[in-house]
Amino acid sequence: MSVGAIVAPWRNGGIQFPPLCFIHDTSMSDITVSDCPLLPPATRQQHVTGYRWQGSASTAVPPPSASASVPGSPRPAPPAPGGTGAVPRRRLFDPAPGGIVLSFCPGCRSARSPPPSPSPHAMPNIVLFSGSSHHDLSQRVADRLGLELGKVVTKKFSNQETSVEIGESVRGEDVYIIQSGCGEINDNLMELLIMINACKIASSSRVTAVIPCFPYARQDKKDKTDNAEDKNTCRYYRRQDSQPLMEKSRAPISAKLVANMLSVAGADHIITMDLHASQIQGFFDIPVDNLYAEPAVLQWIKENILEWKNCIIVSPDAGGAKRVTSIADRLNVEFALIHKERKKANEVDRMVLVGDVKDRVAILVDDMADTCGTICHAADKLVSAGATKVYAILTHGIFSGPAISRINNAAFEAVVVTNTIPQEEKMKHCPKIQFIDISMILAEAIRRTHNGESVSYLFSHVPL
Repeated sequence: MSVGAIVAPWRNGGIQFPPLCFIHDTSMSDITVSDCPLLPPATRQQHVTGYRWQGSASTAVPPPSASASVPGSPRPAPPAPGGTGAVPRRRLFDPAPGGIVLSFCPGCRSARSPPPSPSPHAMPNIVLFSGSSHHDLSQRVADRLGLELGKVVTKKFSNQETSVEIGESVRGEDVYIIQSGCGEINDNLMELLIMINACKIASSSRVTAVIPCFPYARQDKKDKTDNAEDKNTCRYYRRQDSQPLMEKSRAPISAKLVANMLSVAGADHIITMDLHASQIQGFFDIPVDNLYAEPAVLQWIKENILEWKNCIIVSPDAGGAKRVTSIADRLNVEFALIHKERKKANEVDRMVLVGDVKDRVAILVDDMADTCGTICHAADKLVSAGATKVYAILTHGIFSGPAISRINNAAFEAVVVTNTIPQEEKMKHCPKIQFIDISMILAEAIRRTHNGESVSYLFSHVPL
Protein backbone atom coordinates (compact mmCIF):
# COMPACT_ATOMS: atom_id res chain seq x y z
CA MET A 1 0.00 0.00 0.00
CA SER A 2 1.27 3.49 -0.82
CA VAL A 3 0.09 6.88 0.36
CA GLY A 4 1.11 10.38 -0.57
CA ALA A 5 1.17 13.78 1.06
CA ILE A 6 1.33 17.07 -0.81
CA VAL A 7 3.29 19.89 0.74
CA ALA A 8 2.97 23.51 -0.38
CA PRO A 9 6.00 25.80 -0.60
CA TRP A 10 7.49 25.66 2.88
CA ARG A 11 10.51 26.69 4.90
CA ASN A 12 12.98 24.67 6.91
CA GLY A 13 15.94 26.29 8.64
CA GLY A 14 15.46 29.55 6.76
CA ILE A 15 15.47 27.82 3.35
CA GLN A 16 12.37 27.93 1.16
CA PHE A 17 11.50 24.70 -0.65
CA PRO A 18 9.25 24.25 -3.69
CA PRO A 19 6.08 22.15 -3.75
CA LEU A 20 6.96 18.51 -3.20
CA CYS A 21 5.08 15.25 -3.19
CA PHE A 22 6.14 12.74 -0.56
CA ILE A 23 5.41 9.15 -1.54
CA HIS A 24 5.48 6.58 1.24
CA ASP A 25 5.34 2.88 0.55
CA THR A 26 3.98 1.57 3.85
CA SER A 27 5.68 -1.78 3.36
CA MET A 28 9.08 -0.04 3.44
CA SER A 29 10.78 1.99 6.14
CA ASP A 30 11.92 4.84 3.88
CA ILE A 31 10.33 7.66 1.92
CA THR A 32 10.93 8.73 -1.66
CA VAL A 33 10.77 12.45 -2.37
CA SER A 34 9.98 13.59 -5.89
CA ASP A 35 8.70 16.60 -7.81
CA CYS A 36 5.08 16.48 -8.84
CA PRO A 37 4.67 18.73 -11.92
CA LEU A 38 1.42 16.99 -12.93
CA LEU A 39 -0.50 18.19 -9.90
CA PRO A 40 -2.84 21.15 -10.41
CA PRO A 41 -1.87 24.35 -8.60
CA ALA A 42 -4.86 24.11 -6.26
CA THR A 43 -3.76 20.71 -5.06
CA ARG A 44 -0.19 21.89 -4.62
CA GLN A 45 -1.37 24.56 -2.18
CA GLN A 46 -2.75 22.03 0.28
CA HIS A 47 -0.56 22.44 3.31
CA VAL A 48 0.63 19.49 5.38
CA THR A 49 2.12 20.47 8.72
CA GLY A 50 1.75 17.17 10.51
CA TYR A 51 5.01 15.65 9.37
CA ARG A 52 8.47 16.21 10.76
CA TRP A 53 11.88 14.95 9.70
CA GLN A 54 13.80 12.32 11.64
CA GLY A 55 17.14 14.03 11.33
CA SER A 56 18.54 17.46 10.66
CA ALA A 57 17.35 20.06 8.17
CA SER A 58 20.11 18.95 5.82
CA THR A 59 18.25 15.71 5.17
CA ALA A 60 15.26 17.58 3.75
CA VAL A 61 16.68 18.28 0.30
CA PRO A 62 14.37 19.11 -2.60
CA PRO A 63 14.59 17.42 -6.00
CA PRO A 64 17.30 18.74 -8.33
CA SER A 65 14.88 19.97 -10.98
CA ALA A 66 12.95 22.12 -8.52
CA SER A 67 15.72 23.37 -6.27
CA ALA A 68 17.68 24.85 -9.15
CA SER A 69 15.13 27.65 -9.47
CA VAL A 70 14.77 28.43 -5.78
CA PRO A 71 17.16 31.12 -4.53
CA GLY A 72 19.08 30.08 -1.47
CA SER A 73 18.17 26.42 -1.78
CA PRO A 74 20.79 23.78 -0.92
CA ARG A 75 23.00 22.18 -3.54
CA PRO A 76 21.01 19.65 -5.58
CA ALA A 77 21.62 16.01 -4.78
CA PRO A 78 22.60 13.66 -7.63
CA PRO A 79 19.80 11.60 -9.16
CA ALA A 80 19.24 8.21 -7.61
CA PRO A 81 20.08 5.19 -9.78
CA GLY A 82 17.18 4.19 -12.00
CA GLY A 83 15.18 7.36 -11.40
CA THR A 84 14.87 10.85 -12.84
CA GLY A 85 15.29 13.74 -10.47
CA ALA A 86 14.80 11.61 -7.34
CA VAL A 87 16.89 12.39 -4.31
CA PRO A 88 18.39 9.65 -2.17
CA ARG A 89 15.94 7.90 0.13
CA ARG A 90 15.69 9.45 3.58
CA ARG A 91 14.37 8.36 6.90
CA LEU A 92 10.67 7.99 7.38
CA PHE A 93 8.61 10.93 8.53
CA ASP A 94 6.83 10.70 11.84
CA PRO A 95 3.14 11.42 11.17
CA ALA A 96 1.67 13.73 13.76
CA PRO A 97 -1.99 14.52 14.45
CA GLY A 98 -3.45 16.99 11.95
CA GLY A 99 -1.42 15.89 8.95
CA ILE A 100 -3.31 15.58 5.65
CA VAL A 101 -2.71 12.26 3.88
CA LEU A 102 -4.06 12.08 0.32
CA SER A 103 -4.50 9.26 -2.12
CA PHE A 104 -1.55 7.94 -4.08
CA CYS A 105 -0.36 10.67 -6.41
CA PRO A 106 -0.89 9.65 -10.07
CA GLY A 107 1.70 12.15 -11.21
CA CYS A 108 4.42 10.50 -9.15
CA ARG A 109 3.30 6.89 -9.69
CA SER A 110 5.14 6.61 -12.98
CA ALA A 111 8.10 8.78 -11.99
CA ARG A 112 8.96 6.95 -8.78
CA SER A 113 12.03 4.74 -9.05
CA PRO A 114 12.05 1.31 -7.39
CA PRO A 115 13.59 1.32 -3.91
CA PRO A 116 17.14 0.03 -3.70
CA SER A 117 17.58 -3.37 -2.09
CA PRO A 118 18.90 -3.06 1.47
CA SER A 119 22.47 -4.04 2.19
CA PRO A 120 22.69 -7.39 4.01
CA HIS A 121 25.00 -5.74 6.56
CA ALA A 122 22.98 -2.55 7.00
CA MET A 123 22.25 -1.89 10.67
CA PRO A 124 20.34 1.38 11.02
CA ASN A 125 20.23 3.32 14.27
CA ILE A 126 23.38 1.73 15.69
CA VAL A 127 26.64 3.44 16.60
CA LEU A 128 29.84 1.61 17.53
CA PHE A 129 32.57 3.37 19.51
CA SER A 130 36.03 2.20 20.46
CA GLY A 131 37.87 3.06 23.63
CA SER A 132 41.64 3.38 23.84
CA SER A 133 42.38 -0.08 25.23
CA HIS A 134 42.02 -2.28 22.13
CA HIS A 135 41.35 -0.40 18.90
CA ASP A 136 42.34 -3.37 16.72
CA LEU A 137 39.61 -5.59 18.17
CA SER A 138 37.05 -2.78 17.84
CA GLN A 139 37.95 -2.33 14.18
CA ARG A 140 37.62 -6.08 13.54
CA VAL A 141 34.15 -6.06 15.11
CA ALA A 142 33.12 -3.02 13.07
CA ASP A 143 34.36 -4.63 9.85
CA ARG A 144 32.36 -7.78 10.52
CA LEU A 145 29.22 -5.70 11.12
CA GLY A 146 29.77 -3.58 8.03
CA LEU A 147 29.96 -0.44 10.15
CA GLU A 148 32.39 2.41 10.65
CA LEU A 149 33.61 3.20 14.13
CA GLY A 150 32.00 6.31 15.55
CA LYS A 151 33.98 9.48 16.03
CA VAL A 152 35.28 9.96 19.53
CA VAL A 153 38.24 11.98 20.81
CA THR A 154 39.92 11.01 24.08
CA LYS A 155 42.72 12.97 25.67
CA LYS A 156 44.35 13.76 28.99
CA PHE A 157 44.49 17.14 30.65
CA SER A 158 47.75 18.32 32.18
CA ASN A 159 46.61 17.03 35.57
CA GLN A 160 45.95 13.58 33.99
CA GLU A 161 42.16 13.86 34.06
CA THR A 162 40.50 12.02 31.19
CA SER A 163 38.50 13.98 28.62
CA VAL A 164 36.11 12.36 26.13
CA GLU A 165 34.30 14.10 23.28
CA ILE A 166 31.71 12.23 21.22
CA GLY A 167 32.12 13.51 17.66
CA GLU A 168 28.70 12.68 16.23
CA SER A 169 25.04 12.64 17.18
CA VAL A 170 23.84 9.63 19.15
CA ARG A 171 20.32 10.89 19.84
CA GLY A 172 17.95 7.95 19.70
CA GLU A 173 20.75 5.58 18.67
CA ASP A 174 21.65 2.14 19.98
CA VAL A 175 25.23 2.72 21.18
CA TYR A 176 27.89 0.06 21.75
CA ILE A 177 31.22 0.97 23.37
CA ILE A 178 34.08 -1.54 23.15
CA GLN A 179 36.63 -1.20 25.93
CA SER A 180 38.66 -4.08 27.39
CA GLY A 181 40.01 -4.20 30.92
CA CYS A 182 43.69 -4.28 30.06
CA GLY A 183 46.73 -2.04 29.77
CA GLU A 184 46.28 1.04 31.95
CA ILE A 185 43.25 -0.55 33.57
CA ASN A 186 42.21 2.31 35.84
CA ASP A 187 42.53 4.94 33.10
CA ASN A 188 40.67 2.76 30.61
CA LEU A 189 37.91 2.03 33.10
CA MET A 190 37.45 5.73 33.80
CA GLU A 191 37.44 6.45 30.08
CA LEU A 192 34.70 3.85 29.58
CA LEU A 193 32.57 5.34 32.35
CA ILE A 194 32.89 8.83 30.88
CA MET A 195 32.03 7.58 27.38
CA ILE A 196 28.94 5.80 28.70
CA ASN A 197 27.81 8.90 30.55
CA ALA A 198 28.50 11.18 27.58
CA CYS A 199 26.32 9.02 25.31
CA LYS A 200 23.60 8.72 27.93
CA ILE A 201 23.21 12.46 28.49
CA ALA A 202 23.32 12.94 24.69
CA SER A 203 19.95 11.13 24.55
CA SER A 204 21.04 7.78 23.14
CA SER A 205 18.25 5.22 23.40
CA ARG A 206 20.49 2.51 24.88
CA VAL A 207 24.15 2.21 25.83
CA THR A 208 25.83 -1.20 25.87
CA ALA A 209 29.33 -1.61 27.26
CA VAL A 210 31.22 -4.37 25.46
CA ILE A 211 34.00 -5.39 27.86
CA PRO A 212 35.84 -8.44 26.47
CA CYS A 213 38.06 -8.73 29.57
CA PHE A 214 36.20 -7.55 32.65
CA PRO A 215 38.41 -5.48 35.00
CA TYR A 216 38.76 -6.42 38.68
CA ALA A 217 37.08 -9.77 37.98
CA ARG A 218 39.47 -11.58 40.35
CA GLN A 219 38.28 -9.46 43.27
CA ASP A 220 34.85 -11.06 43.41
CA LYS A 221 34.91 -12.17 47.06
CA LYS A 222 36.78 -11.85 50.34
CA ASP A 223 39.77 -14.13 49.78
CA LYS A 224 40.90 -16.63 52.35
CA THR A 225 44.53 -17.00 53.34
CA ASP A 226 46.64 -19.26 55.53
CA ASN A 227 49.27 -16.78 56.62
CA ALA A 228 47.74 -13.46 57.59
CA GLU A 229 50.20 -11.39 59.57
CA ASP A 230 47.63 -9.38 61.50
CA LYS A 231 45.30 -11.78 63.27
CA ASN A 232 43.03 -8.90 64.30
CA THR A 233 41.95 -8.49 60.67
CA CYS A 234 40.95 -12.14 60.22
CA ARG A 235 38.26 -14.57 61.25
CA TYR A 236 39.36 -18.10 62.03
CA TYR A 237 37.86 -21.22 60.50
CA ARG A 238 38.86 -24.83 61.00
CA ARG A 239 39.60 -27.11 58.06
CA GLN A 240 39.35 -30.91 58.19
CA ASP A 241 43.11 -31.15 58.66
CA SER A 242 42.80 -28.91 61.76
CA GLN A 243 44.87 -26.11 60.21
CA PRO A 244 43.62 -22.58 60.88
CA LEU A 245 42.05 -20.80 57.92
CA MET A 246 41.53 -17.06 58.00
CA GLU A 247 39.25 -14.82 55.96
CA LYS A 248 40.13 -11.18 55.32
CA SER A 249 37.37 -9.19 56.99
CA ARG A 250 38.23 -5.83 55.46
CA ALA A 251 39.00 -6.91 51.88
CA PRO A 252 36.94 -5.13 49.20
CA ILE A 253 34.75 -6.85 46.64
CA SER A 254 35.94 -4.64 43.82
CA ALA A 255 34.07 -6.45 41.04
CA LYS A 256 30.82 -5.37 42.68
CA LEU A 257 32.10 -1.80 42.89
CA VAL A 258 32.89 -1.80 39.15
CA ALA A 259 29.41 -3.15 38.44
CA ASN A 260 27.87 -0.30 40.44
CA MET A 261 30.01 2.28 38.65
CA LEU A 262 28.97 1.03 35.20
CA SER A 263 25.30 1.12 36.15
CA VAL A 264 25.49 4.59 37.68
CA ALA A 265 27.37 5.92 34.64
CA GLY A 266 24.36 4.97 32.52
CA ALA A 267 25.08 1.55 31.00
CA ASP A 268 21.90 -0.32 30.08
CA HIS A 269 23.53 -3.61 29.12
CA ILE A 270 26.89 -5.37 29.49
CA ILE A 271 28.51 -7.81 27.07
CA THR A 272 31.63 -9.57 28.31
CA MET A 273 33.50 -12.84 27.82
CA ASP A 274 34.52 -15.64 30.18
CA LEU A 275 34.09 -13.90 33.50
CA HIS A 276 36.62 -15.14 36.02
CA ALA A 277 33.71 -15.75 38.39
CA SER A 278 30.28 -16.24 36.86
CA GLN A 279 28.58 -14.85 39.97
CA ILE A 280 29.74 -11.38 38.88
CA GLN A 281 26.66 -11.36 36.65
CA GLY A 282 24.62 -11.18 39.83
CA PHE A 283 26.41 -8.00 40.90
CA PHE A 284 24.51 -6.06 38.23
CA ASP A 285 20.94 -4.78 38.19
CA ILE A 286 21.08 -4.57 34.37
CA PRO A 287 21.30 -7.40 31.80
CA VAL A 288 24.72 -9.03 31.43
CA ASP A 289 25.63 -11.40 28.59
CA ASN A 290 28.65 -13.51 29.52
CA LEU A 291 29.91 -14.99 26.25
CA TYR A 292 32.22 -18.00 26.06
CA ALA A 293 35.37 -18.60 24.05
CA GLU A 294 34.82 -22.37 24.22
CA PRO A 295 33.38 -22.77 20.68
CA ALA A 296 36.37 -20.91 19.21
CA VAL A 297 38.75 -22.99 21.36
CA LEU A 298 37.21 -26.24 20.11
CA GLN A 299 37.53 -25.06 16.54
CA TRP A 300 41.19 -24.13 17.03
CA ILE A 301 42.02 -27.51 18.58
CA LYS A 302 40.48 -29.45 15.70
CA GLU A 303 42.14 -27.29 13.05
CA ASN A 304 45.64 -26.98 14.56
CA ILE A 305 46.39 -30.10 16.63
CA LEU A 306 46.64 -33.15 14.39
CA GLU A 307 46.62 -35.58 17.34
CA TRP A 308 43.63 -33.97 19.03
CA LYS A 309 41.77 -37.30 19.23
CA ASN A 310 44.59 -38.58 21.43
CA CYS A 311 44.68 -35.50 23.65
CA ILE A 312 43.70 -34.97 27.24
CA ILE A 313 42.24 -31.69 28.51
CA VAL A 314 43.85 -30.50 31.74
CA SER A 315 42.74 -27.89 34.23
CA PRO A 316 45.65 -26.16 36.03
CA ASP A 317 43.51 -25.85 39.17
CA ALA A 318 40.44 -27.41 40.73
CA GLY A 319 38.34 -24.32 40.04
CA GLY A 320 38.53 -24.88 36.28
CA ALA A 321 37.31 -28.49 36.39
CA LYS A 322 33.88 -27.59 35.06
CA ARG A 323 35.40 -25.74 32.12
CA VAL A 324 37.69 -28.58 31.04
CA THR A 325 35.05 -31.28 31.46
CA SER A 326 32.78 -29.38 29.09
CA ILE A 327 35.51 -29.18 26.44
CA ALA A 328 36.55 -32.81 26.99
CA ASP A 329 32.97 -34.01 26.60
CA ARG A 330 32.52 -32.14 23.33
CA LEU A 331 35.80 -33.55 21.99
CA ASN A 332 34.99 -37.01 23.39
CA VAL A 333 38.34 -37.22 25.19
CA GLU A 334 39.42 -37.59 28.82
CA PHE A 335 40.36 -34.85 31.25
CA ALA A 336 42.70 -34.34 34.17
CA LEU A 337 43.31 -31.64 36.73
CA ILE A 338 46.15 -30.28 38.78
CA HIS A 339 45.57 -29.37 42.40
CA LYS A 340 47.70 -26.48 43.59
CA GLU A 341 48.39 -24.91 46.95
CA ARG A 342 49.57 -21.31 47.21
CA LYS A 343 51.72 -19.78 49.91
CA LYS A 344 51.11 -16.23 48.71
CA ALA A 345 49.66 -14.45 45.67
CA ASN A 346 51.35 -15.25 42.34
CA GLU A 347 53.46 -17.99 43.94
CA VAL A 348 52.62 -21.69 43.70
CA ASP A 349 53.71 -24.00 46.51
CA ARG A 350 52.86 -27.58 45.51
CA MET A 351 51.08 -29.21 42.54
CA VAL A 352 49.44 -32.64 42.40
CA LEU A 353 48.33 -34.19 39.09
CA VAL A 354 45.06 -36.13 39.09
CA GLY A 355 44.74 -38.17 35.87
CA ASP A 356 46.86 -40.10 33.38
CA VAL A 357 48.61 -38.05 30.70
CA LYS A 358 51.28 -40.54 29.65
CA ASP A 359 51.85 -40.69 25.85
CA ARG A 360 49.16 -38.10 25.22
CA VAL A 361 48.96 -34.52 24.03
CA ALA A 362 48.09 -32.42 27.08
CA ILE A 363 46.06 -29.26 26.55
CA LEU A 364 45.94 -26.90 29.52
CA VAL A 365 42.78 -24.76 29.48
CA ASP A 366 42.16 -21.79 31.76
CA ASP A 367 40.26 -18.51 31.66
CA MET A 368 43.29 -16.27 32.23
CA ALA A 369 47.01 -16.21 32.92
CA ASP A 370 48.81 -13.30 34.55
CA THR A 371 52.39 -14.00 35.62
CA CYS A 372 52.08 -17.55 34.20
CA GLY A 373 53.63 -19.24 37.22
CA THR A 374 50.75 -21.71 37.47
CA ILE A 375 50.61 -22.84 33.84
CA CYS A 376 54.41 -23.04 33.49
CA HIS A 377 54.71 -25.23 36.58
CA ALA A 378 51.80 -27.27 35.27
CA ALA A 379 53.55 -27.76 31.92
CA ASP A 380 56.66 -29.09 33.66
CA LYS A 381 54.48 -31.40 35.76
CA LEU A 382 52.75 -32.78 32.66
CA VAL A 383 56.02 -33.40 30.81
CA SER A 384 57.47 -35.22 33.82
CA ALA A 385 54.29 -37.33 33.92
CA GLY A 386 54.85 -38.50 30.34
CA ALA A 387 52.88 -36.07 28.14
CA THR A 388 54.25 -35.99 24.57
CA LYS A 389 53.29 -32.36 23.93
CA VAL A 390 51.83 -29.58 26.04
CA TYR A 391 49.64 -26.72 24.81
CA ALA A 392 48.04 -23.95 26.84
CA ILE A 393 44.80 -22.30 25.72
CA LEU A 394 43.63 -19.22 27.61
CA THR A 395 40.83 -16.72 27.12
CA HIS A 396 42.61 -13.72 28.65
CA GLY A 397 46.38 -13.51 28.30
CA ILE A 398 47.44 -10.76 30.70
CA PHE A 399 51.14 -11.76 30.70
CA SER A 400 52.51 -9.31 33.26
CA GLY A 401 55.86 -9.30 35.04
CA PRO A 402 58.01 -12.37 34.26
CA ALA A 403 55.31 -14.06 32.18
CA ILE A 404 57.06 -13.82 28.80
CA SER A 405 60.38 -15.19 30.03
CA ARG A 406 58.60 -18.02 31.84
CA ILE A 407 56.70 -19.03 28.72
CA ASN A 408 59.86 -18.96 26.63
CA ASN A 409 61.57 -21.30 29.10
CA ALA A 410 58.59 -23.62 29.66
CA ALA A 411 57.86 -26.87 27.81
CA PHE A 412 55.03 -25.49 25.66
CA GLU A 413 54.46 -26.20 22.00
CA ALA A 414 52.26 -23.10 21.93
CA VAL A 415 50.40 -20.78 24.27
CA VAL A 416 47.14 -19.82 22.58
CA VAL A 417 45.08 -16.86 23.77
CA THR A 418 42.08 -14.98 22.43
CA ASN A 419 42.46 -11.34 21.45
CA THR A 420 40.35 -9.93 24.28
CA ILE A 421 43.67 -8.29 25.22
CA PRO A 422 46.17 -6.92 22.66
CA GLN A 423 49.02 -9.38 22.11
CA GLU A 424 50.98 -7.90 19.20
CA GLU A 425 53.91 -6.61 21.26
CA LYS A 426 54.13 -9.75 23.39
CA MET A 427 54.11 -11.98 20.33
CA LYS A 428 57.23 -10.18 19.10
CA HIS A 429 59.12 -11.30 22.21
CA CYS A 430 57.56 -14.75 22.53
CA PRO A 431 57.05 -16.79 19.34
CA LYS A 432 55.12 -19.44 21.28
CA ILE A 433 52.17 -17.07 21.74
CA GLN A 434 49.36 -17.40 19.18
CA PHE A 435 45.91 -15.85 19.25
CA ILE A 436 42.36 -16.82 18.37
CA ASP A 437 40.26 -14.02 16.92
CA ILE A 438 36.96 -13.72 18.80
CA SER A 439 35.74 -10.59 17.01
CA MET A 440 33.14 -12.67 15.15
CA ILE A 441 31.59 -13.73 18.48
CA LEU A 442 31.40 -10.17 19.77
CA ALA A 443 30.08 -8.87 16.44
CA GLU A 444 27.34 -11.49 16.30
CA ALA A 445 26.40 -10.79 19.92
CA ILE A 446 26.07 -7.09 19.08
CA ARG A 447 24.00 -7.84 15.98
CA ARG A 448 21.66 -10.17 17.87
CA THR A 449 21.31 -7.76 20.78
CA HIS A 450 20.53 -4.86 18.44
CA ASN A 451 17.90 -6.91 16.60
CA GLY A 452 16.37 -8.34 19.78
CA GLU A 453 17.49 -11.90 19.05
CA SER A 454 18.73 -14.58 21.43
CA VAL A 455 22.49 -14.84 21.99
CA SER A 456 22.42 -18.36 23.46
CA TYR A 457 23.31 -19.76 20.03
CA LEU A 458 26.80 -18.32 20.56
CA PHE A 459 27.35 -20.46 23.65
CA SER A 460 27.91 -23.51 21.46
CA HIS A 461 28.62 -22.22 17.95
CA VAL A 462 31.18 -20.03 16.22
CA PRO A 463 29.43 -17.59 13.85
CA LEU A 464 30.72 -17.45 10.31
